[in-house]
Amino acid sequence: MKIIYLDEIKKIIEKIDIIPSIEKGFIAYSKGEAIIPPVGELLFKNPPGDVHIKYGYIIGDDYYVIKIASGFHENLKLHLPSSNGLMLVFSQKTGILCGILLDEGYLTNLRTAAAGAVVAKYLAPRVVNKIGIIGTGIQAKLQLQYLKNIISCRNVIIYGRNEHNLARFKIETKDNGFHVNIAKNVEEITSSCNFIITTTPSTSPLLFAKDIKKGTHITAIGADTSQKQELDENIFKNADVIVADSINQCIKRGDIAHAIRKKIIDESQLIELGNIVSGQNKGRVDDQQITIADLTGIAVQDIQIAKLVFEATK
Repeated sequence: MKIIYLDEIKKIIEKIDIIPSIEKGFIAYSKGEAIIPPVGELLFKNPPGDVHIKYGYIIGDDYYVIKIASGFHENLKLHLPSSNGLMLVFSQKTGILCGILLDEGYLTNLRTAAAGAVVAKYLAPRVVNKIGIIGTGIQAKLQLQYLKNIISCRNVIIYGRNEHNLARFKIETKDNGFHVNIAKNVEEITSSCNFIITTTPSTSPLLFAKDIKKGTHITAIGADTSQKQELDENIFKNADVIVADSINQCIKRGDIAHAIRKKIIDESQLIELGNIVSGQNKGRVDDQQITIADLTGIAVQDIQIAKLVFEATK
């Protein structure tokens, strides 16, 4: 049994393009070839935080994976990372524990960013004029990093509530080749960006239907529990294409769930991301469409990235 620490994981990841594997995982999930039980979840109020246990396997694979990941966003006040976790890799043939990936939440962050890149590949407008990002944490930075090879646009507008984090984000992303402006309010983003990413733990809407222009794509990443919400439910009423990473999961948690509960949309309007990647369903077909992808994070992403890292150590 191997224990793989974060430093080694980072060196391995530098040599791997994880996006194709994440795409294959989404396809397997949507084809019913992955066994993914409901998410295990712990929610905390003081301080606010959540822990997700995601696990499962792809039929016929060598391994099954159990992932534990936490998010405690007030950790930043303590100069600690907001996310943490590990992944356990077991033999699908014997049940023996083969490896422990002590990634401290790093792989969860990367597989989430890779999912954002997959979404952009199929749903981004043909010409992205500006990228709008709401949130200033690690996921906001990683989303840009993974978009770099998918979208040619390098003009970014970011909105956040912490001036120090905004200034740091601007400096760090400039080094990655992006030109970043700081928005005073969310409306500056909705009025000028046709590609928007939300990456916050908000429990109340940040984007509203009245502000979303034709031709806009939104990738909603932050709302991964039933309590969190980044999008006004009425945004979905105006959407031409609504994509869920997992329909079963998104009708219970994330932004889609709020619109479902209020009967603004129903399950029949949802398209699963894996079916778009496989070509079974179409993504964006018109630059005037409003498209939305709700990414709540599914275990098949963890399975795929854990396998890549573990097998690279053989």
